[in-house]
Amino acid sequence: MILSDTIIALATPQGTSGIAIIRMSGAKAFDITDIFFAGKKINAQKTHTSHFGKIMDGNRMIDEVLISIFRNPHSYNGEDTVEIGCHGSPFIIECIINLAVKNGARIAHPGEFTKRAFMNGKLDLSQAEAVADIIASENESQHNIAIQQMRGGYSEKIKELRQELIDFAALMELELDFSEEDVEFADRTKFLALIDTSLVVIHNLINSFRLGNVIKKGIPVAIVGKPNVGKSTLLNRLLNEEKAIVSEIAGTTRDFIEDTMQLNGITFRFIDTAGIRETMDMLEAKGIERSYQKIKEAEIVLYLVDITESVNDIVSNFQSMSFRPEQKVLILLNKADELSNLSHPLEIEKAVATLTNKTTLECSAKQGRNIDKLLQHLQETTSSQYAAFDIIVSNARHMEAFQQAYQSLQLVRRGLEEKISGDFISIDIRSALQSLSSITGQISNEDILSAVFSRFCIGK
Repeated sequence: MILSDTIIALATPQGTSGIAIIRMSGAKAFDITDIFFAGKKINAQKTHTSHFGKIMDGNRMIDEVLISIFRNPHSYNGEDTVEIGCHGSPFIIECIINLAVKNGARIAHPGEFTKRAFMNGKLDLSQAEAVADIIASENESQHNIAIQQMRGGYSEKIKELRQELIDFAALMELELDFSEEDVEFADRTKFLALIDTSLVVIHNLINSFRLGNVIKKGIPVAIVGKPNVGKSTLLNRLLNEEKAIVSEIAGTTRDFIEDTMQLNGITFRFIDTAGIRETMDMLEAKGIERSYQKIKEAEIVLYLVDITESVNDIVSNFQSMSFRPEQKVLILLNKADELSNLSHPLEIEKAVATLTNKTTLECSAKQGRNIDKLLQHLQETTSSQYAAFDIIVSNARHMEAFQQAYQSLQLVRRGLEEKISGDFISIDIRSALQSLSSITGQISNEDILSAVFSRFCIGK
């Protein structure tokens, strides 16, 4: 589908730079370029070639540029496209875009180039959304998830499931035409097996969202413990900067402090929380309340204790915290540098680990002792979660659609088991198909398309 209008936009970031790329796409992209490009006739050149020349506004030279040509359908969005590489002066960029607009182009809407790629069948909707995720990726893990999705990811799985459901739905619809003759064209046993397989596939995709979402936003790691156990010192040590105020006065941190760092291509959001204790100070109490909220939200908890306390007190205080069962909790026995010569930190570490059944590490945030082991533990914890899924869902819209499809397929399964009428089962099949199709855009829904592409940058 070649649209009649031609669009143009800056494809590189705004501001002054060495070079900038201006993208123009549409039926008249080559004709418009030939009006102001002093060089070879663009309309006569082969696709995937680049040509040097000048941009002229009448007799006035605007810039010397390099123009790349992409003929339909062999372009990003399936349309005739030119990309103008010019010097990154805001004035030059404005002049070139104004020349194109004056000669028949219009300014592109946010995400319109990629929207046209979707409309022209170059990408399905989930792949198009992955383009925005690739642009927004800030670390290797985010990039890998987005690349996987753009290359097809779960699109192929959805396509297979959708086609099989359509085939069975068609047979059930056919049965309705012969309802008076009491015949069955759809093998219920095979259909039930298909539904069970589909439910397993979709359930795994739903389960992967929690990991995909935290990787996309950064894995929250709460640093938790009583006042003066070294939480702020640990945060500063991890970040290699004086992010948090360190003081021997209890209750210095009255609100959470948050910052990020990357480990092995994964972003971790470390949160230094207010010390957990009973207090009459209203401000400190508010900070502790927020600390509990951050603890609930955390995927990983670093529970700091003073190793000089008795093992019984350490274990008792830990058991009173009531962390979520699915949270990854590491007990850090801090201030190992302050132990007397009679105490051996490894023996205390082993005792606490045995009594709590949690991974335990003796350390010194002040001296940096065993911080490397802590970082290694964080990487291994996340890597094991990452390896548990072949495909990871990180898009909230997709997650919601998978949940709706799962619920509909459960109703289909129940209907097959209870041998209800095929017309009622068909309703639930269509509902599941609608949900799955909304992910890849195989249904027409302008509201969904507008919501997806509005978050793109203008030149994409």
